[in-house]
Amino acid sequence: MNIFISIILNSIIPIFVLIFLGYIVDKKFRPDMNTLTKINFYLFVPAFSFVNIYTTDISLDLVRVIALTVVLLGINFVFGAVLAKLLKFPKNTGKAFENSIMFYNSGNIGISLMTLVFSNPPFVIDGAAPYLEVALSVQIMTLLVQNLTTNTLGFINSGGEGMTFKTGISRVVKMPTLYAVICAVLFKFLPFDFIVTPVWTALDYLRNGMISVALITLGVQLSKTRINFRIKTPYIAVFCRLIFGPAAALILIKLFGFEGVLAQAIFIASSSPTAVNTALLTIECRGDVDFAVQTVTLSTLFSAVTMTAAVYLAYVLF
Repeated sequence: MNIFISIILNSIIPIFVLIFLGYIVDKKFRPDMNTLTKINFYLFVPAFSFVNIYTTDISLDLVRVIALTVVLLGINFVFGAVLAKLLKFPKNTGKAFENSIMFYNSGNIGISLMTLVFSNPPFVIDGAAPYLEVALSVQIMTLLVQNLTTNTLGFINSGGEGMTFKTGISRVVKMPTLYAVICAVLFKFLPFDFIVTPVWTALDYLRNGMISVALITLGVQLSKTRINFRIKTPYIAVFCRLIFGPAAALILIKLFGFEGVLAQAIFIASSSPTAVNTALLTIECRGDVDFAVQTVTLSTLFSAVTMTAAVYLAYVLF
């Protein structure tokens, strides 16, 4: 019970405090959402990815993490498509339903959760956080896969007018995080230490600010959404994302033979709520907007409970 309480106090509550602050900021000052999103997308996330990949040993295990994440996404897609068919959802609702299960918030919440979890008890040993770098590397690989597929499969699946695989790829090549990861890997093989350069200090400052800015931005986004608890279908999507998603991940972790901190990080990563981008995709492609926004909002709220349980189970199981 002490471990469970520690997880809530040190890892979950701080996340929702920052989200709540973002909510209050939006109600008071109405900041421009487009500006906040671009600052996150073009500055904080690429810097965070570059610094953590550069300082972490790239192993075969991380390649296996990518493979597992892709397989998990495929399972979620098939499960969502079959369930949408069985429940006889309209086409627009069915597409939004599939996306809400496949794509989860591996950026704003995922990275924040991983940082807080592996920087606090019970994952801290003698005041040090020995597993943090590995856990963050797992999360960055997850974020990369999620971003790539959201901007290709996600757009195509949303059924936007004129949306093709080629259009999706054109969006992917504009993603700064992709280039940040590639540069970080290449720089690791260069015969000089990039850490001693002045640019590194700037990147490190950006890296340290990502979590707070990302969560405040999420709070601003949620403040702008309208909640209608009478719509029933989003609850099914929320259950699938928060319960089925981690359950499927657990099975794959066993099949892929992951253990220890890698298994813990993968399982925790899979517990994140539906990505806000799924609602943005639906809005842009003129899908079932009410369903998409409701699902994002409810899954974020309910994830306070399910993510706590996921962190606790990760500690117990692995």
